Amino acid sequence: MTALVHAQRLAEWCGHAPVLEEDIALSNVALDHIGQARALLTHAGSLHASRAGGQAYDEDQLAFLRGEGDFRNVTLAELPLRRGGGDFADTVVRNLLLSTWFKLWWQRLQSSADETLAGIAGKALKEARYHQSHAAQWVVRLGDGTDESAARMRKALARAWPYVPELFEADAVDAAAVASGIGPATSDLHPQWSTEIAAVLKDANLTAPAATAFRSTGRRGVHSEHLGYLLAEMQVLQRSYPGGAW
Repeated sequence: MTALVHAQRLAEWCGHAPVLEEDIALSNVALDHIGQARALLTHAGSLHASRAGGQAYDEDQLAFLRGEGDFRNVTLAELPLRRGGGDFADTVVRNLLLSTWFKLWWQRLQSSADETLAGIAGKALKEARYHQSHAAQWVVRLGDGTDESAARMRKALARAWPYVPELFEADAVDAAAVASGIGPATSDLHPQWSTEIAAVLKDANLTAPAATAFRSTGRRGVHSEHLGYLLAEMQVLQRSYPGGAW
């Protein structure tokens, strides 16, 4: 669900990005994430249906007809960007943090025991590599730019960093994934993620903020106050016209 929520936030920049090229780039990144979410939700629905007595769900039902508490996305992805008064630097920083995380996920999932999931990961990895490269270029460009752009990047990093630990918190789902061979433990991604993020920040003359005691809980279904508003907008058409199709 993180890919879907992240895409919704990025889509808010459509028509509003600082330059036309970035307007198009962010829209394309959002579309990539929507495509990844669609593939995963369709597969999840089919797996549920294959269980004894399981109900079949399609991607629309899982995306548009579930409540806030049923979403399991990292909190960082749901925080406001453009509409919440955030700086463009917040988008740049978030894109780097999440694209690196996604890339490492897809790399590991290519060897998943679930062949369908492995196939999804193979395609998504190509997209994630571009997303990470694009985000890193912006981080370096702004972090190593003017005094103003560097100051904004430092503030954006400080706002995003408290939400980073949630990306790597192991839970029962991780344990089940490892035991079945479906995927890695989230915590296993942390060392490589830290190495890659540190390299980009060094090039940008930026320093990772100090760790805090704060822990976000979106992956457990306990979200910030912002997700409900995001879902209200994202789901309004499907809920107003159930089963509607273009």
